[in-house]
Order: sequence, then C-alpha cells, then structure tokens
Amino acid sequence: MTTDAGQNKPVYAQQLWFTGIEQVEVRGQPLAALAEGELLVQVECSAISAGTEMLVYRGQIPNEMPLEATIAVLRSQQQDQQQYPLQYGYASVGIVKAVGEGVDAALIGQRVFAFQPHASHFIATPASVIPVPAGIAAEDAVFLPNMETAVNLIQDGSPALGERVVVLGQGIVGLLLANLLAQFPLTQLHGVDAIAVRRERALQLGVSEVFDPFSTTDINALKQQLSVAENNTGADLIYEVSGAPDALNLAIELSGFASRIVIGSWYGNKTAAIALGGNAHRNRLKITTSQVSSLAPELSGRWDKARRFELTWQMLRKLQPSQLITHRVPLSEAPALYQRLHQSPAEILQAIFCNSHS
Repeated sequence: MTTDAGQNKPVYAQQLWFTGIEQVEVRGQPLAALAEGELLVQVECSAISAGTEMLVYRGQIPNEMPLEATIAVLRSQQQDQQQYPLQYGYASVGIVKAVGEGVDAALIGQRVFAFQPHASHFIATPASVIPVPAGIAAEDAVFLPNMETAVNLIQDGSPALGERVVVLGQGIVGLLLANLLAQFPLTQLHGVDAIAVRRERALQLGVSEVFDPFSTTDINALKQQLSVAENNTGADLIYEVSGAPDALNLAIELSGFASRIVIGSWYGNKTAAIALGGNAHRNRLKITTSQVSSLAPELSGRWDKARRFELTWQMLRKLQPSQLITHRVPLSEAPALYQRLHQSPAEILQAIFCNSHS
C-alpha cells in the first residue's frame, strides 16, 4: 500500500465515480504500493469541465466515440466508457508527496498538472505529469486544458488585423477564447450567450458587445453591427463553442462570402438540422472543426505540443483565469454539485474541487 513519504501512513484516495445517469459517488480506495518509476500526487484542486462532464453525467456520450481517446490515463483504465461506473475528469493539480524507486527524489514537493480523473490522490509516472512553472498558482494551473483549447482555437481560426469576430458561447472555453482574442487589434469582437452572468464576464474580459441568442432584438442588432442585412458582409471569423449544434445555424446567419466558421464544441450524441442552402452554399464558407488533441497540419512544421504548452503557460500567467472560479467545493459535495450543474447551470461559471488534507 502506498504511504505518504512525510508521515509514512497508508494513503486512502477519495475517488469520484459516475455510477449511472445523473448519479455520482465518492469512493474510498486504498492505493497500491508505489512501483518502480511511479510517484504519488496529493491533489490540491481539480476543475470540472462542465460541457464534457455533463454529457457523461446525463448519459449522452455516443457509443462509437471513446472519451478523450488521446489522454493516456483514461485509455489505460480500459473501462467501457459507455457503461457505468466510470471515472472521469482531466484537470488535476497537486503536489508530489512520494516517489518510487528510480524516480528523482527532487520531484517531492513539486507542483504538477495531470490529466487525471477527480480524486484526492493518484499514482502516476513522471512522464504523465507536467511540472507547473514557478509563479503559477494551483487555481490558475488547473485551467491548462481549457486554455490550451483556447490557444488551439486561435491557431485554427487565424484572426487577422481589423477583422470582425464573433464567439458563440461564453462558457469557460468561450471566455478564455474571448480574452485571448481581446489581445488582437480586431475591428469588432462580439460575444453571444444566453446566460447573463456570462455576458457580463465577457465584457470584463475585453469583448466589445454581447448578445442573447434567444433575443430577436439582440440578434438583429448583431447582424446590423456586422452589416449582414445591408450587403451580406457578415463576420470574418465565427467561433462556435456553445455546445449546442443548432448554434451552427446562427453562425451561418452571421457569415458572409468566404467567412470562416471554427467549430470548437463537442456535441456528444446531440444533433440538429443545419441550413446549408441559399447564401450558405453560395458564400463558399470555410467550416473547420477544431480539436486540441492535435495541431493543424499547416502548423506542424514549426509547432508541437511542447511549444503550445509553453505558450499556454504564458497565457495562464498573464490572464490568471482563476478569476473565473465561482464555486469551490470539497469532493464529498460532488453529487449535489453535479445536480446543480444539471438543473441550474446559469448559477455556476466554473466549479472546482478543492481537497483539504490533514
């Protein structure tokens, strides 16, 4: 059994398990003794990725699509991801507390990030954790996957000087993306979201104007800003990160000739009828899907994951996304938190699990 190097006590991990549709449990699990090449991490905090995790919670994962197939730790569990119970989560930050034979003892005390399911402790290898650079707090580091996604969306969309850009969806990824876009000298930067608190936060992060997608008045005003009604100019670049497939129809409505639409949402098994006739067909739209597990082929000659991570850490240090955290709860309160995310998502911008350790 694994012991804490500092206290030589057996370690019992608290682990979050999705046990059925709209059901989660926190289970105690004694950790095995550290094998050669392994290390023990005591988790400080882990972030809930509401978009993906609520698909798991609601049982909306498509049968043919493995969850995060490129994340080694989730692959290695070899769990049937369409069958409960299963573990999930991929944004944990903690402190290395003990190391096995063959692992540099200097790692003890190092803060690290890992693509690990929600838990109080976990066993990993040095290659599967990412050292957190000095000067970055745990609550900022936990945004690494979402910030990397936002960086990838920037690279896939290639915003240019003076462009008109719209971000559909102001959840965490949408807000981080908008915050990055605000660093560019754009002519217009608009945010669209149905939840008022998200629209307010988008304005604080540098979006020039925000709109409610369910308000005809708002959408007409946005189209006027983009000159859609006058001469079919439209937005140069539209990001769809709302998680709602029907939002693609709004993206098409806001586009013009040769507009670029970048789809960053993952819809699970949700579908919608998309209107690709009329102007959408004539306008030679460029519709691109964007996924952070890979780099765009046109960038791969000069960019790799290590370089993108380096840039992502720089953006985390600069933008300090911990300001977006609205709820900090212990792992024991996970069932109530997920039910709240399910029933009242407008109340929660970003929730994280914070673990207290004696």
